[in-house]
Amino acid sequence: MFKKTRPIPLELVILRIMSDRKNLSDKEKLQLSNLEKGYEGEVMFDSLIQDLDTLVINDLLLEMGDTLFQIDTLIIFNERVYLIDVKYYEGEYCYDAGIFKTITGIERKDPMLQLNRCHSSLRQLLQKYGFNYPIDAFLVFVNPDFTLFQPTQNPQIILPTQVNSFIKKLNKKVSKLNDKHEKLADLLVTLHKTENPYVRLPAYSYEMLQKGMKCGACRSFAVSVSRTIITCESCGCEERVEAAVLRSVEELGILFPGIRITTNLVHDWCKVIASTKTIRRILKKNFKAIGKTKESYYE
Repeated sequence: MFKKTRPIPLELVILRIMSDRKNLSDKEKLQLSNLEKGYEGEVMFDSLIQDLDTLVINDLLLEMGDTLFQIDTLIIFNERVYLIDVKYYEGEYCYDAGIFKTITGIERKDPMLQLNRCHSSLRQLLQKYGFNYPIDAFLVFVNPDFTLFQPTQNPQIILPTQVNSFIKKLNKKVSKLNDKHEKLADLLVTLHKTENPYVRLPAYSYEMLQKGMKCGACRSFAVSVSRTIITCESCGCEERVEAAVLRSVEELGILFPGIRITTNLVHDWCKVIASTKTIRRILKKNFKAIGKTKESYYE
């Protein structure tokens, strides 16, 4: 049972929106690609463990002392806790004596070092709150196009060809959970930090972004609007105007937290809706109006 589901990372959400509305720099394209692959790998692993008869907590950001540490997946069994770091690397790598590098010799950050630091911080955190369960930490590579050459096998490293057998072992584990396990899961969810200081958002402004309403299916700006329906000229998808406007408002809120949502702002952002009355009616229906003048906005 998933005690905490996995959200789409804020960085990824924003970069997806930006990729539709501006030309990304090479650095931003690389960041988007890495985030897409990382999230794809985590979702893939979630699908493999979705039938586990135990407690699973995804995407935790915790603090121990002055140290923040992230956990991709935490699985609580009867007598021990499994800490899983999911990787979606592709290509050929070598790992020897703490050096992790591509087959061509480009050195990367040692993922085992990160895993062991996370392991240590989690153990201290559990002990702080009176939970003394043993913790087994694993680095799971889920991309079938990944190969790792290492002089000796590390039991903490699960390679793509080992993932299925690893999942089978997890499914065979007896899970007799009690109130203490539930309290541990609830505690960790409560301790989760919602604001991540590691988030690296690219610089952008309202002025540099393309305005217009996008298709909810293919994200094309080639749409036409009737009185109540928006139609995509690229894929033929149809959507109610109200739903499309609300999607656009949601985008604004994600890109510019705290921005005052006004009729004129949404009208400018959507572009293809001619009447501000239509925008105002939708906003009044779905949000609380603050003020009664031309300066009124919606929350």
